[in-house]
Amino acid sequence: MAYIPPHKRNSNEAERPLPTPDKLAPLFKRNVNVRSSKSNDNWTGKLVWADHAISKWWALGLDDNTQFPSSVNLELISLETIEHKIAEKRLALMNSGLATEGSEVKWDLPKSPWVYIAENVLEDLLASFENMRKEMESPKLEELKPNLVARVGKVLFHRSPSVNQESLRENLTTNMLKNWKRSFYTNVPVSYTEKIVNEVVPNIGVDFESEKDTYLVKLADSTTPDSTLLCKCSVKADGKLQLYKVKLNQLRNMVMDISIPNKNLDLRLMLNMRRVVTTQTEDEMQSIRDLVDSAITDPDVKGGLRWPLEKTSSGKYNVVGAWHVRAKVYKNQSLRFKVRHADRFDFGTSIGEASWEISLMLKKIVSKLKEEKVDVDSVSEMLEENMKFIYDNFLSCESFLT
Repeated sequence: MAYIPPHKRNSNEAERPLPTPDKLAPLFKRNVNVRSSKSNDNWTGKLVWADHAISKWWALGLDDNTQFPSSVNLELISLETIEHKIAEKRLALMNSGLATEGSEVKWDLPKSPWVYIAENVLEDLLASFENMRKEMESPKLEELKPNLVARVGKVLFHRSPSVNQESLRENLTTNMLKNWKRSFYTNVPVSYTEKIVNEVVPNIGVDFESEKDTYLVKLADSTTPDSTLLCKCSVKADGKLQLYKVKLNQLRNMVMDISIPNKNLDLRLMLNMRRVVTTQTEDEMQSIRDLVDSAITDPDVKGGLRWPLEKTSSGKYNVVGAWHVRAKVYKNQSLRFKVRHADRFDFGTSIGEASWEISLMLKKIVSKLKEEKVDVDSVSEMLEENMKFIYDNFLSCESFLT
C-alpha cells in the first residue's frame, strides 16, 4: 500500500564613471558587503554561497539623507507559510500613497529609476562575474553555467526584538535597515500573472517559447551534506517520471535586493552558477533512477509526488523535497522570462507551499560578460535597457500583503 506523507492537502545620485576591467579587483576588495559560504549556514539554509559572494539591499528613489518619505512605513505582515517556518514576524516597506494612487506613486527623481538601478548594480555585477570567471576556468566535476536572474516580489525584513516599531515610524532610514536580516517573497497574486500574460505580453515584443510541466525531485547526499541534487523530470504517458537532468543547487555569487517604495513590487537581481552534474558513477545514477522511478504523481499532495513506504532512500541519497512546476516561457533577443506556478514540499519540515512567480533571465548581458574583453559601456547600456523593461512592465501590482 502506498504511503501518503503528512503533506496531504486540506484545501483547495550624481553621475559615476563606468569601471574599467583593470579596476575590478580593487572595487571588489573595497566591498564591505561580502559573504562567505562557510559562514552563512544559519542564514542561507540549503542555499550555497560562493566565496566572497556579494549580498546587498538598498531602496530606490530616496534623497541623499536616506530618509524615507512620511508615506512609507515598515509594516508587520502575516504570511501563513512563513509563520509556520519561523516564529519571527516579518516586516515590509509599505507606501500609504499606493492606496489612493493605484499601482504606482509618481516621484520626481533627478534620474530615471532604471538608470539608478543600473548604476548601483554595475560595479558589483562586473566584480562578481570576474570572480565567477575564475571558477569556470578551473577544473570542476560539473558543468558550470552563469545565470543572471531578475525576480519580482517583496523584500521582507526580519524584525529585531530590540527595535521599537513606533520609533521606526518616526525615523525610518535605510541606515537602520541595511544590516537587518531579510528574505525575498516571490509569491505574487494570480491576478497579476494573468495581467502579465493577457495584457502585457501582447504589447512588449516577446514571443511565446514553450509551456512546460516538470517535476523536481530534491535529493540529499549523505557524503556531502551542504549539497542538494535537483533531478528534473518530465512525465511519461504511463504517468511515471522520466529523468532528464541532474543538477546541484545553485551557487550564488551576487544578490541585490532593491526596495521600490513607489510601487507594490520590489526587485531582486541574482547572479548565480548553475551546476549540471556530469560525473556520477553508474551506481550513483542507478540510486537516483531508483528514487525517481519510485515516485508516484498525485495531484492531491503538496509537491505533486509521494513515495511508497521505505522507498525514499537509495544508496547515499535520500528524498528531501518535491516540486511540481507548470510554466509558460517567453523570449526576445535580450532575455527570457517565465510565468510559473510552483507547488513545493519539504520532507524535512513537512511544510508545503504553492506560489505564482515571475522570473526573467537576462541572457544577453551574460553573453557580453562572458566575452574575453568585457565592453563595460555595452553591459551598462543593456543593463539600463533591461531594467527599464522590467520597471515599466513587471512592477505594477495591486496591494497583496497585509
